[in-house]
Amino acid sequence: MAGPGAEMVRIVRRNKLVGFWAAEKLALAGENAKTYSDGLAMAALEVERSDILAIIRRDFDAAGVVQSDDDILAVMNVCWLEAGKRTKGSDGSDAALVQIARHLMQGS
Repeated sequence: MAGPGAEMVRIVRRNKLVGFWAAEKLALAGENAKTYSDGLAMAALEVERSDILAIIRRDFDAAGVVQSDDDILAVMNVCWLEAGKRTKGSDGSDAALVQIARHLMQGS
């Protein structure tokens, strides 16, 4: 069974994947898409910002993007599964992600 650290890494990874999907819907590209995705990934580590459905809903509404909550949740579920696959086959970027998550969790 995975420990809390692995679970946090999976949540951060899921949020990052969802962030890239949402960035595309918001017509963000390149560095802007990466910044948006990174912001959602790090939101997992902050209690007051951890509701990424609400964040994406607010951003989509502000930009006039038509997407139902059910559609967003479906993407979140697919990304959750994908994030789990990546957790099993970790690499150097996973180690960096774990270190960032630990550092940010210690700072809270």
